[in-house]
Amino acid sequence: MISELHNSWAWVAILSNALAGVWALAAHKIMPLRTRALWWYTGVAQFTIFVQVTLGVIMVNKEKLEFPAFHAFYGFVAIMAVAIIYSYRLQLKSRVYLLYGFGGLFLMGLGIRAMLVGQA
Repeated sequence: MISELHNSWAWVAILSNALAGVWALAAHKIMPLRTRALWWYTGVAQFTIFVQVTLGVIMVNKEKLEFPAFHAFYGFVAIMAVAIIYSYRLQLKSRVYLLYGFGGLFLMGLGIRAMLVGQA
């Protein structure tokens, strides 16, 4: 049950962060895309990372499984990446859309990599 939810939620985390990243990159060039909804959506997309990692930890503890090599590493790196992206928002104020755009795509890539490592 939890493993199926963890596997399905991975796609939610990957696709939502991909869309947030593409939206932010487009907003860098196209002013009308710079809306409050972008930031709300980006926050929700990044929150899906925390949900995914939490589901994974619950699954491993409840079902007494062993982490696939590097699978958990990518999940915790994604959490750290969210924190780093957030911490740089003021320093890169003039390029905040690029920061969150490439950050969202990086989070997407970490999710894909975690899935590939988890299948091996």
